[in-house]
Amino acid sequence: MKKYTHLGVYGILIHNNTILLIKKSRGPHKGKWDLPGGSIEFGEEPYETLKREFYEETGINELEGKMRTAISYTLVYPFKENELEELHHIGIIYDVKLTSSQYVLKTDGDGEDSLGASWIDINEIDNIETTPFVRGVLS
Repeated sequence: MKKYTHLGVYGILIHNNTILLIKKSRGPHKGKWDLPGGSIEFGEEPYETLKREFYEETGINELEGKMRTAISYTLVYPFKENELEELHHIGIIYDVKLTSSQYVLKTDGDGEDSLGASWIDINEIDNIETTPFVRGVLS
């Protein structure tokens, strides 16, 4: 079984008792709701990653972020038919605030990782499929 580690940066944006989430389009959490964010590119600072990924996945680029925590989990999942992979996923988590109310939310996806962004009522989180990062930061 192949084992690998993935390091990403993710943002928690809560507004009016809703949280901004994206629906995953691929990977071990395909179809689940996740925090906006993703992989750190070579030479990139984590805060730069947060801003880039947030814009790519949600359309929001007017934001501020403050590092909150780092969390991780390990998951075994079917990568290909008859082939398992083990993922150690580490996330640097930021609390995010909007600096402008002028944005167009990307609800139709980014063509890569997201099927679209949506504001989800905090009280409905237990009724939808979410990733370990969402459950971890809201527990």
